[in-house]
Amino acid sequence: MFVFAYAVLVGVLYFLQRSLLYHPDTSQPDMKAAGVADMQAVQATTSDGLELLSWYRAADADMPTVVLFQGNAGNIELRGSKARPFMDAGYGMMLVGYRGFGGNPGSPSEQGLYEDARAALRYLGENGVSAERVVLYGESLGTGVAVRIAAEQAGENAPVAAVVLEAPFSSIVDAAAFYYPYVPVSMMLKDRFNSIDAIADIGAPVLFVHGEEDEVTPIRFGKRLFDAAEEPKQAFWVRDAGHNDLAEFGLHDRVTDFLNGLNPPKP
Repeated sequence: MFVFAYAVLVGVLYFLQRSLLYHPDTSQPDMKAAGVADMQAVQATTSDGLELLSWYRAADADMPTVVLFQGNAGNIELRGSKARPFMDAGYGMMLVGYRGFGGNPGSPSEQGLYEDARAALRYLGENGVSAERVVLYGESLGTGVAVRIAAEQAGENAPVAAVVLEAPFSSIVDAAAFYYPYVPVSMMLKDRFNSIDAIADIGAPVLFVHGEEDEVTPIRFGKRLFDAAEEPKQAFWVRDAGHNDLAEFGLHDRVTDFLNGLNPPKP
């Protein structure tokens, strides 16, 4: 009986794995409610034919553009407060809308999110923003997207300016094993986001930010990824911070200090 019950449990987890990983808010995001009414809605077309809504505001002269890949829940409306300080400082900002999130068509998957990210960067390139003026900012699950796309850009001899990883993980396999230690997740997972295999190839300065009290993505996964990264790299391990409250511990100031260090203000 135990073996049968275990087999049923494993089967249920296998078939429901994407609904356990992705928690999209499918409602249409509202710029005014997000506090970013000065952004504009743009459409980026993926290689598999999806028209995806993102929000964008161009950078002031000589400033880079921050491209934000959100975590696994909500939609881009919830990221307005994260975008606002960057825009007020003159940075360009793109909040990337994923498939299946925020009224966008399609269903999320690892390969799908990579396609969405590639479409966003193509949109920027077509509008005069080259990769060398782009900062990829990944949040939680979005760190897996940021790492993979940064590695691809470096492999195409078009590295991005920098990468910021907020509450990153080494791989979804590692994270899933933390949540389900009694299940053979390495054999089951469709979406793996193996950042640990790509982090050394991103070809750009990288900042790691992680709360020491993070119970969603334990900091040991972020530190494992940091150890695998090449220089130049920086870490901001935040005492007393959890997964979703890093902004209360100086997140934005630390990120802007990092970015200003890459491109010091002109005298």
